[in-house]
Amino acid sequence: MSNTITDTNFNFPGQKSVYKGKVREVYNINDDVLVMVATDRLSAFDVVMPKGIPYKGQILNQIATKMMKDTEDLVPNWLLDTPDPNVAVGHLCEPFKVEMVIRGYMSGHAAREYKAGKRMLCGVPMPEGMKENDKFPEPIITPATKAEMGDHDEDISREDILVKGIVSEADYLVLEDYTRKLFQRGSEIAAKRGLILVDTKYEFGKTKDGKIVLIDEIHTPDSSRYFYADGYQERQDRGEAQKQLSKEFVRQWLISNNFQGLEGQTVPFMSDEYIESVSERYIELYENITGETFVKADVSNIQVRIEKNVLAYLK
Repeated sequence: MSNTITDTNFNFPGQKSVYKGKVREVYNINDDVLVMVATDRLSAFDVVMPKGIPYKGQILNQIATKMMKDTEDLVPNWLLDTPDPNVAVGHLCEPFKVEMVIRGYMSGHAAREYKAGKRMLCGVPMPEGMKENDKFPEPIITPATKAEMGDHDEDISREDILVKGIVSEADYLVLEDYTRKLFQRGSEIAAKRGLILVDTKYEFGKTKDGKIVLIDEIHTPDSSRYFYADGYQERQDRGEAQKQLSKEFVRQWLISNNFQGLEGQTVPFMSDEYIESVSERYIELYENITGETFVKADVSNIQVRIEKNVLAYLK
C-alpha cells in the first residue's frame, strides 16, 4: 500500500544520528532536540508486521500529543511541538531502560500468567480467586525491561531494577509516583468517554539538566488497553469476553492464525481487506479515545510532506 509510511531515511540539518524503534524513528538534531516520526508500522508480540496500516502513525502521534497536553499539569513531558500529523519534536532525553507498566485489571499478559498458575507478577502479588478482566483491588505496577529491536521485553521486579542499578532508588520513586498519577488521570479521561483504561505503559527519560520527563507515547491503543464501560460488569458476571479498544484484536487474530512471535512461526498473510479493517479499527479507537472526529492527513506523498514540515519547523 503506497499510502503508508513504513520506513524513513531523512537527512535533516544538524542531524547527529537516527534510532529506529518498532514503530517510531527518532532523529537527533544537534544533540538538542529529537524529531520523532510515527510510522504506520504495526508491531505485535514484539514482531513488526510486513505491511503498514494506513493512518496508524498519525493516529498514534495525535492521541499521544493530546494526552500529553491533558497531563502536563501533573507530570512534565518531553514534547515541544508537532509540526506534522506524524511527527513530534521534543527535548533530547536519556531514556530509562525500563517501561513502567501499570495494570488496573487482570488482562492480557497478567491474565495469561495467572492462568498458568502464577500469583506473583514482577514481584507484585495477585490475589487468589480472580477471573480474567476482573479489577485489581489497587492498580499494580509491573515494569518491563526495554528490549532492542527484535527482542522481547522482559518482566522485572522493582527489587531487581534497584539491585541491578538499572534505575537509582530516588529516580525509581519518581517514576512510580508519575506512573500512578498518569494512570489515575488517564482513567478519569477514559471514564468521560465511556471507556475503562485497563492497563498501559509509560516511558520516561532525563533531560540534559537532569529533569525526569514523560517521553514517547501515552494512552494510545498501542501502549494501552481499553474496555467499553457500558456492559463491562454484565459481561464479567456472564463470563464473557470484554469489548476491547486496543491492539489486542490484532494479537487475537494472529493467535488464531498460529502466530505468537515464537521461534519457527511465520507471520500469517495479511490481505489488503484485512489491512483496511485494521486501519478502520484504529480510526474508531482514535475517535472513541479522544472524542474527536479523525481528520485524515494528505497521504499522496507522506515522505515529502513530513520532510517539508520538519524542515520548516527546524528553520
